[in-house]
Formats: sequence, structure tokens, C-alpha cells
Amino acid sequence: MDIADLRDRILNQERRALARAITLVESAREDHRAQAAQLLDGLRGSGRQSLRIGLSGTPGVGKSTFIESFGMMLTAQGLRVAVLAVDPSSARSGGSILGDKTRMERLSRDKNAFIRPSPSQTHLGGVARRTREAVALCEAAGFDVVLIETVGVGQSETVVAEMSDLFLLLLAPAGGDELQGVKRGIMEMADLILVNKADGDLKSAAMRTCADYSGALRLLRKRPQDPEGFPKAMTVSALQEDGLSKTWEELCSLTEWRKEAGHWATRRADQAQYWFHEELRQALLAQLQTKDAQAVIAEMGRKVAAGDVAPSVAADQALAALGITQS
Repeated sequence: MDIADLRDRILNQERRALARAITLVESAREDHRAQAAQLLDGLRGSGRQSLRIGLSGTPGVGKSTFIESFGMMLTAQGLRVAVLAVDPSSARSGGSILGDKTRMERLSRDKNAFIRPSPSQTHLGGVARRTREAVALCEAAGFDVVLIETVGVGQSETVVAEMSDLFLLLLAPAGGDELQGVKRGIMEMADLILVNKADGDLKSAAMRTCADYSGALRLLRKRPQDPEGFPKAMTVSALQEDGLSKTWEELCSLTEWRKEAGHWATRRADQAQYWFHEELRQALLAQLQTKDAQAVIAEMGRKVAAGDVAPSVAADQALAALGITQS
């Protein structure tokens, strides 16, 4: 593969080159990882930045419908939109449906939009391990907005906040009372809470849910990166495309405030450092997948199962056998 040619084609905003590059960075092959690193390093100086928007919510809340309606609104304004949708992988077979392009039929046909579904491959945190690199590729390809749709599993889904500039949390009407809204975790990371399906018979329930969460947000400690009034809760209807323009206005307002206050650049620097530590951790974990390491782990696992040694002691002995010392 000619990495220099692929880099130039991405910078020229060729969609097929972008798709090929994402496939490359998602590969676990050692030679592909080396090529991916070379490609990302070559694109690092492009100077292009997208507005990265992470989006989470429980299954069935309407994430795909919201993204399609929201994305169509943005492309109508002349913006180029990339959607990175992470699909849950089966713990048994490892397979994923990857049906997000089917759900977003209108957006997938828009020439100013690019949709790429990826399997989570059991990676925790609601995103795939290489989603961050896919975001960097979309930025280099000149997309104005990158939407990162997470698996949608619940409170533990927080890694997406470490790769996005803004974080949206979608809720369903009657999705909990004010006490539910006070719960920590994903609630503390959301910049906007959007109560979806605020239409028809569910509109009154959506208004009540929005009021409950607005009250809960007032009880949370104010974050330094937020202006007065943020984070906030709003109602939207992705089906009727109601509230989408207001959502975009709020996102733009928050973005401008953070840039002027200096929080934007600081946040991106902190995120880069976070992913350095994450890559280091993953590299160390990969060392445990070697044939010799697996033999030691299997032997100690048999001793633990037989009751001959405690799990904590077995872990220490396995690390010592692998030449890894603990402080």
C-alpha cells in the first residue's frame, strides 16, 4: 500500500480513500498497524479540525433517527458531516450487525455525509478501540462535524467523552425521575441532555422528564469548562425534526465560549495525553497475549481453579514469572 498516495487522497477529500484508511487503522495485523501509524503521522500536520460530537443513550432511544435528522439539517447548511457509529459485538461470536447505514438511509445518500459503522469488538466504554484514530482521519478529510455514536449501554459509557469536544446524552420520555438524574457517571459528562420523542402522546411525558433532569442538573457541581446555564436539558423530536436547530445553536454557543475562555485547547491537549496513556496500557496488555505468557497464565489458572493458590497470589506469581515487577 502506498501510504503517501493514500494520505494525499484523504487530504483531497476522497471518500473511498477515507474508508480504506479507516479499515487500515482498525486492522490488528502488525504490518497494518505500522502503516496506520505512518499514515496518521503524515496527516498530523494538516491543521484541519472538526467539531467532534459524542452521542450516547440507551438502546431504543432513537440515536440513529436523531443523527440522520440532525445530520441532514447540517448538510443542508453546507456542512460536511461524518458519522462514526459503533455497533455492539457479540460476546459469543464476536460478530456485529453494522446496520446503521441501513437505518440512516437518507443521510447515507447525501454527498456531504459519510457514515462508517464499526464493531466494538468487546472494547469497553461504548466505542471501538480505534475510533479515535478514525476521528483523526475524518478531520484530515475535511469534515466539519464528526458525530460519534456509541454502543449505548448505560452509565459506564464514558470513554467517548475523551475523544469528543461536546457530549450529548439522549433520553427517552419517562426515563426516570429527578433522583435518577442526580446519579453520577455519564450524567456528569453530558453537555446537553436531549429528551427525544417529544411528539404525539409522548410529548407531555417528555416535558416532565426534561423538567426532572433540569432540576437534577442544578444540583450537580458546576464545571469550570461550562458557562452559566450549562449543562442543560432540552426536548427534541428527531422524527418531526423539532428542536434540532435549537440544539445546534446551543452547541455552537458552548463551543465559542470554550474557545474564547481557553478551555477548548486545554481539553484537546488533555485528551491527547489520555490516549497516550491508553495506548501504553493496551500495548502492555498485548504482551500478555503472547504464547509464553498464555502458557504461564493457563498454568496459574489451573492452580487457582484447584484451590491450590489464592487468585491474588497467583497473579503476583504469574507476573514474576513473566519478569514484570510490581511497585
